[in-house]
Amino acid sequence: MSQDHLIDGPDDAALRLLLAHGAGAPMDSDFMNAIAQGVASFGIQVIRFEFPYMQRRRTEGVQAPPNKEGILLDAWREVIKKYRKQGPFAIGGKSLGGRMASLIADEVKPQTLVCLGYPFHPPGKPEKLRTAHLDKLKTPTLIVQGTRDTLGNQEEVADYQLSKAIEITWLEDGDHSFKPRKKSGFTEEGHWQIAATVVAGRLLRGLKGKK
Repeated sequence: MSQDHLIDGPDDAALRLLLAHGAGAPMDSDFMNAIAQGVASFGIQVIRFEFPYMQRRRTEGVQAPPNKEGILLDAWREVIKKYRKQGPFAIGGKSLGGRMASLIADEVKPQTLVCLGYPFHPPGKPEKLRTAHLDKLKTPTLIVQGTRDTLGNQEEVADYQLSKAIEITWLEDGDHSFKPRKKSGFTEEGHWQIAATVVAGRLLRGLKGKK
């Protein structure tokens, strides 16, 4: 672990995944730990970082809201600039982190974009879609989404106009953090493991395609 980043996986990895957190939880939340460690177990180095507002929460204990979009995107650009010289890289994140990554993906040209619980719309506002740029996205993209995510469930997303570069893996009965109801027979930890495995598989497939 460095002062600003959490790093899982080998330093000599053939590929790095730069991973950002969601709006409400830090880079070392249970969700982020499970995904990062799961992906790293496949030999991919996963580098987590925090946006300025989350860093402030950590260092000052101030419950600051997310920074404005421009600040979040600049934070992404700084992390990419630091690590891209080390070789092939992918970008992505949980909810807000993944959405911000999607806004600059075609600009920074990662191997792959990964969105874990993409917030297709704000809670309770399905008419306010955050999909305009997803129609034109060129970067190969994997979205992992719970079928009953309140920010874009399977039924809603089926009607969206999305780029052919985007593939979606659905986690049965999962919510925005992939947590299923007990009656479903699935578990949150199980869904996290599936998500990490699917992400790693997609990244390794993309790496092989580059050779």
